[in-house]
Amino acid sequence: MRALVQRVSEASVEVEGSVVGAISKGLLVFVGVTHSDSREVAEKLARKVIGIRLFDDQNGQMNFSCEDVNGEFLVVSQFTLYGNVDSGRRPGWSQAARPEQAEPLIEYFIECLNASGLRVQTGIFRADMNVQLINHGPATLMIEVN
Repeated sequence: MRALVQRVSEASVEVEGSVVGAISKGLLVFVGVTHSDSREVAEKLARKVIGIRLFDDQNGQMNFSCEDVNGEFLVVSQFTLYGNVDSGRRPGWSQAARPEQAEPLIEYFIECLNASGLRVQTGIFRADMNVQLINHGPATLMIEVN
């Protein structure tokens, strides 16, 4: 699984003109699933996202996690994280898991985040989503676990 994590001051997801998820200070987490992923991988990724230290301490150093700052998570499924452009300009999607495999793993990833006790918001799987964010820093990090 891959997660593109962005530290945000605020972020929201809109589907068909309605906001379906919104957070203030926290992490916007785009999540992609590949064929070899499992519940164990989803849990490992969630632990990494929960504990990643992307928030500044009193000295301006990134020493605090979402848990430390009572941050929030906004999770958006994104199969395009597994797009491949090695042979041409049009991405290939063969590395992305099929929806019937990906959706339960993303749901389990969200459950694992919820277990942290922090507020978790989500987009809608397979929906055409508009994502708005204010990337604080900017701070963006790609996390991949196997």
